[in-house]
Amino acid sequence: VLVRGENRVKLNGVHGACAARGRSLFQRCGQRFLVAPPGTSRIVGGREAPEGAWPWQVSIQIQSRHHCGGTIVSSLMVLTATHCFHKYIRSHFRVVAGLNLLSAPGNQTQIRSIREVQMHKDFNTATSDNDVTLVLLSSPFKFSDHIQPVCTPHNVTHEFILNFSHCFITGWGSSYYRGTLKNRLQEAQVELIDRRTCNLITWYGGIITENMICAGLESGASDSCQGDSGGPLQCYSEDEDRFYVVGVTSFGHMCGLRRRPGVYARTSRFSFV
Repeated sequence: VLVRGENRVKLNGVHGACAARGRSLFQRCGQRFLVAPPGTSRIVGGREAPEGAWPWQVSIQIQSRHHCGGTIVSSLMVLTATHCFHKYIRSHFRVVAGLNLLSAPGNQTQIRSIREVQMHKDFNTATSDNDVTLVLLSSPFKFSDHIQPVCTPHNVTHEFILNFSHCFITGWGSSYYRGTLKNRLQEAQVELIDRRTCNLITWYGGIITENMICAGLESGASDSCQGDSGGPLQCYSEDEDRFYVVGVTSFGHMCGLRRRPGVYARTSRFSFV
């Protein structure tokens, strides 16, 4: 049952931060086995992601066509955006993990149907506030080098002390406004933007709520776009040597505009317990 308490979404019985282990009982969430930890070089704009670089990224599809992104937070649970499901027939959906090329899934991919969609009951279609949804799968993913769960911050305080050094957005979305989907998974490095800055009149003019976080570049050179909705904004904690999903791709004013960064549902405001 999806309930609300202290501005957090709760899913009874499952803790999303590390609810499911991988190949062994002691494996931690938020780790990549096919790509080294991020270095200090700057990535501006998007580039093709290496194979297996983001093992928690999934493609949520409607009859085999990519619709939205999502993030694995346990073997049976995927985090995504409510607006991805709000006006659609859920029986037509499926979730594909371990995917890099949309046109060529490969042997490492796993496909699951959806058992239940738990949309946040306070989702606001006008403001996009509380744009988070939990997708419960019909059967669990089998974790591998290509398929892993990400970590989730326990709360806002925990998010602050994680001391993130690198943040990335990923997805198969278009590289320009109203463009076509990308066949290969894309990645771009972004900066977290203070809410006060993002709410300035010359930015978003006060529409960014406490349940949202902005990320990108002031210049607009690095941004999410159509087709990236529901996917992860993930940040690396050097102290813990693992990735956390900090945001769920929600909305933005067009794509790549100056002072109009991507807006994400802030996961530290939502708890999965």
